[in-house]
Amino acid sequence: MTEDIIALIKENVIQGRVTADDEGMDEGWVGKPGVTELVEQALAENVSVADIINKGLTDGMSVVGEKFESKEYFIPDMLASAEAVGSAMEILEPHLSKSGIEAKGKIIVATVKGDLHDIGKNIVSILLRGSGYIVKDLGNDVEPQAIVDAVKKENPQFVGLSALLTSTMVNMGETIQALKDNGLRDKVKVIIGGAPVSEEFAQSIGADGYGADGFQAVAIVESLASGSGGNS
Repeated sequence: MTEDIIALIKENVIQGRVTADDEGMDEGWVGKPGVTELVEQALAENVSVADIINKGLTDGMSVVGEKFESKEYFIPDMLASAEAVGSAMEILEPHLSKSGIEAKGKIIVATVKGDLHDIGKNIVSILLRGSGYIVKDLGNDVEPQAIVDAVKKENPQFVGLSALLTSTMVNMGETIQALKDNGLRDKVKVIIGGAPVSEEFAQSIGADGYGADGFQAVAIVESLASGSGGNS
């Protein structure tokens, strides 16, 4: 029974269904429980939170990532699945400490000064939460000093910076410089991403990693967390 509900959670993540009202990618899903209803049911049946996250949400998003890579899914499809995972994590977060599940780490994310775009950042935030990280989202158009202040306050292991505009990319470098000026650069790993950003640019400003999309960003964070590398 446990395996059945976990499999349903995974499939509904792949379908991008938050609630029973959602259609899903394939036909015939409307009216059936979505991810939020299934997670509530799983908790009521004492299914472990770790299994819900790892075998349901994370495994489901892994399939979504493969579909995105193969061009079977597009950004709206990925967003739907990410929203389903985000809604599930909101339900699960109060249960994490009770289950003795420790967060893998903490990451501050922000879209840099002058840039109002946040879809990519939001996807990364949801994927990181689903992977077991505490995420502090500072929003968009964030000044370097605000990021410095947040690092001082939150003491994260990672900082994720996003930019969609070529004109705002320079503010990633300014933010890294601000961290250096405040003696914080060695305390955090900085990962950057966004449409105009490249691995070469990441290296040129001294970032620790670059993610071409949300799934790669999570992979970079996991790699840095395990001490096995950076840019990929």
